[in-house]
Amino acid sequence: MAEPLRRPARAVRRLRLLRMIAACLCVAAILAAATAAEAASRIKDIVNFEGVRDNQLVGYGLVVGLNNTGDTLRDGSFTKQSLISMLNRLGVKPTEQGLRSKNVAAVMVTASMPPFARQGSRIDVTVSALGDADSLLGGTLLVTPLLGADGEVYAVAQGQVAVAGFTARGDAAAVTRGVPTSGRIASGAIIEREVGFELGQLNLVRLNLRNPDFTTARRIAEAINSFLGVGAAEATDPATVALRIPPRYGDRVFDLVTDIEQLRIRPDQLARVIIDEQSGVIVMGEQVRVSTVAIAQGNLTIRITETPMVSQPQPFAEQGETVVVPRTDIEIDDEAGRRLAVVQEGVTLQDLVNGLNALGVGPRDLISILQAIKAAGALHADLEVM
Repeated sequence: MAEPLRRPARAVRRLRLLRMIAACLCVAAILAAATAAEAASRIKDIVNFEGVRDNQLVGYGLVVGLNNTGDTLRDGSFTKQSLISMLNRLGVKPTEQGLRSKNVAAVMVTASMPPFARQGSRIDVTVSALGDADSLLGGTLLVTPLLGADGEVYAVAQGQVAVAGFTARGDAAAVTRGVPTSGRIASGAIIEREVGFELGQLNLVRLNLRNPDFTTARRIAEAINSFLGVGAAEATDPATVALRIPPRYGDRVFDLVTDIEQLRIRPDQLARVIIDEQSGVIVMGEQVRVSTVAIAQGNLTIRITETPMVSQPQPFAEQGETVVVPRTDIEIDDEAGRRLAVVQEGVTLQDLVNGLNALGVGPRDLISILQAIKAAGALHADLEVM
């Protein structure tokens, strides 16, 4: 009776073991999928849709109400001419002698008009001094038309200027914090003219890659075609993916863009090393590889210390005089303790960084080493110096 009972028990244990293995495999698959999803990027984060863009606006205006920190209204000053012209339009006839105020400043007003901005909506503007004003703190921008590249007025700005910086000055010292001659007006401009662009009338949508790349463009086209089930997307060049509107979307271009911009792909990138010699900043891409190369780094340092000593005769001596005797101490450090290091072929970015850090290489020396490795033909990456 004991033997028939053992077999079911073994079968149960085996079944439990199989279930545990299956659960572990499922968890591993979920983690792998989650890792891949985190490594991928949404299409909306790496492309721009043609036609969906900002438009730059610019205007010239006057800021009033400054506390004696405005422009100097000397003869021939454009601020003075602008002030006279503005007052004339308001029915005021000022005289040349009556304009001696330092409470007015000429400014340039800039703004970025977002896509699909409608009449009556508001945008932020930036105000920057154009003349010799010391500060725009406390000033108010008068009505300023903002023009587009075509010379048409698209917005009108006005309001209180918010300035983060300030200047405090006394007879013997002055303190300046930030940039007091530049400020912003939150929601300071009202849109008066719309940019004509109808997204729903498009038959072809072009996706412009922010970082052009052949592989990335092809992956985007393949991801879109896989989602739509038809070959509607085609990579025409490294910077453009052309997408024809499928029949099932009809004139619902907005829905199509919303659906495809959430798709995830893994962007490819060139092996590139960026160097900023002024600040010593080095940025290396993931695909940077190095062939077998030997690296030695060392500096010759000579330190000379002068310690002069005074030599004088004994008290009440009949002969002798006080003289300064030079004492020189010379130290030479040729960093003989640093030896030649070999970097093996095909090392990754992490291996390269670890190896150079082991040599005690700083950012400045690392720049020279990378340039030397590139000159030797062992650095398989583009080396760009900013």
